[in-house]
Amino acid sequence: MTKAELIQSFYETFGSGDEPRVFFAGGRVNLIGEHVDYNGGHVLPCALTMGTWCLLRRRPDDRLRFYSLNFPQLGVLEGTLSDVRCEARNQWTNYVLGMLFALGERGIALSSGFEMLIYGNIPNGSGLSSSASLEMVAGAAFRACYGLDVTNVELALLGQRTENGFIGLNSGIMDQFSIALGKEDAAVFLDTGTLSYEYVPVELGDNVILIMNTCKRRTLADSKYNERRVQCESALKALQQALPVKDLASVSPEAFEANRHLIENGIERDRAEHVVYECARTLEACKALRSGDLVSFGRLMNASHDSLRDLYAVSCQELDTLVNEARKCPGVLGVRMTGAGFGGCAVAIVDRNTVDAVMEQVGRAYEQAIGHPCAFYVASIGGGPKEL
Repeated sequence: MTKAELIQSFYETFGSGDEPRVFFAGGRVNLIGEHVDYNGGHVLPCALTMGTWCLLRRRPDDRLRFYSLNFPQLGVLEGTLSDVRCEARNQWTNYVLGMLFALGERGIALSSGFEMLIYGNIPNGSGLSSSASLEMVAGAAFRACYGLDVTNVELALLGQRTENGFIGLNSGIMDQFSIALGKEDAAVFLDTGTLSYEYVPVELGDNVILIMNTCKRRTLADSKYNERRVQCESALKALQQALPVKDLASVSPEAFEANRHLIENGIERDRAEHVVYECARTLEACKALRSGDLVSFGRLMNASHDSLRDLYAVSCQELDTLVNEARKCPGVLGVRMTGAGFGGCAVAIVDRNTVDAVMEQVGRAYEQAIGHPCAFYVASIGGGPKEL
């Protein structure tokens, strides 16, 4: 939708008055470094040009009024600044209310209520961080419209606090950080343990980023995410009997191999092995991108998926079908699942001259195997939250 169309929808929903301010924040795709952000590791995500638009207009009272063009059946959802709680009846607005909650914990309160209209083109449940995109665009709107002194790094931390302390999901910082600190044509090489980061140029040449959506909602992702986190913590405690490390990401592959016997539970040992080697792969992938070696980068993407499938057990038939079929196609340098898993999306680096053939071949094979179609997006790397 255009900005003018969004503003017209705003007036139709909330009535005439001052023109709302319009903001945008992208989604994100993680190129490599999966399920390591809560283990202190490096990740390599980038923000996308597909994302969430937020229109905001201040009110003179403390009422909060929300409307999403993606969920018109819910109508206008309402609340007040004085009663910010996470409740099922709040639906999608819990992610916005969580940002108010997180700001409140820091002693920052909005001076009045607002009317907010939301529109997004990130498929829900796709693993492209529609929730973090919503948090970041709402935070950017609050900062601009209420004059809040909050940096983009702080926005990311507020988003993580929203999910940890308000929604109740033990997520890491990667999603919010990569969106808040996004930069066009660059990935964010982020140390999730220290929040130090640098930009790595993503120079694709004759290639494109192709996102392949299973169109299967990640119904198990939240519960399994928390389960994997507990398993990693247990594996870490076992390794700490011999290694002075604070997290699994601090364990080198050599140290892991020398001490893997300390992790008596086989499942926990597999989880730790994935984290240790995925961290090493991410460092290698960063070097490959800096040197323009997309072939090596693609091989590392393939190894990442295999580890997520076999050791971390967060893939599924739908994701494996996309990955396996894409690997058969000429022009595909590398492909892997991205995000929490159990559905959602895979990401591939594909020669732009073969991308149509890849989509046709993979799409046909996927529908034959799974029984419903998948979806494809040729993605561009975008910047951080902004006012339009």
